[in-house]
Amino acid sequence: MENNNTRRNFLKQTAILSTGTIIGSSLFNSALASENTLKFENQFREQDTVDVQGNYILPKLPYAYDALEPHIDKMTMEIHHSKHHQAYVTNLNKAIETLDKNALEHSKSLESIFAKMSKFPEAVRNNGGGHYNHSLFWSLMKPNGGGNPKGKLGDAIMSTFGSFDEFKKQFSDASMKRFGSGWAWLVVQDGKLLIGSTANQDNPLMRLRGKGLKGKPVLALDVWEHAYYLKNQNRRADYIASFWNVVNWEAAEVLFNS
Repeated sequence: MENNNTRRNFLKQTAILSTGTIIGSSLFNSALASENTLKFENQFREQDTVDVQGNYILPKLPYAYDALEPHIDKMTMEIHHSKHHQAYVTNLNKAIETLDKNALEHSKSLESIFAKMSKFPEAVRNNGGGHYNHSLFWSLMKPNGGGNPKGKLGDAIMSTFGSFDEFKKQFSDASMKRFGSGWAWLVVQDGKLLIGSTANQDNPLMRLRGKGLKGKPVLALDVWEHAYYLKNQNRRADYIASFWNVVNWEAAEVLFNS
């Protein structure tokens, strides 16, 4: 029963926060009010991210490797998903196996781990973050995506940043200024939208000692070189520009409203 509950929780995480924050059932049901939200939820319903033994597994992409062409190329997507993300999953399972059973407090949800991240070893931090971040990233892109966000998220972006163009500028700046490898984020912090970035595979859900971006993820962009180097080489700016053509704003809306 415990494994089934863990699996059920993890499937819900993939549907809404892609292996991350669990949304309460009432909020989840209300989020399904719109047709776009329903399509998004159904898109991920059948994705298994935990097997029957409770081990993390690589989630399937909701689209083909070449579906984001010409903006994100097929070879990059295939290697990024099947090699890089798979490595995080494999190494996360290995890292979890080394922990004392009581350390997880009977839950392997990444949200519960991130809430006490400073108590876990670096291997859990790096690979748990890698698994969560990538699962979220895949869900936040789609073929024929892009355009302007609508609904409550679109209103909040306009209210916070003054215009969509200004939001894009600030998000792109955060993506460009992240030194080395990391992620750019749009999060909800204390009820307000905030743009920031994290290093390596850290994310805003992790409770770490010291300063750092905190909040509920709404949008994420992977700015590790392996996310874009095959097509764009060192031109990170070109990759960021391409991202705006594949953003899944319906998925971001679900995250914002949760």
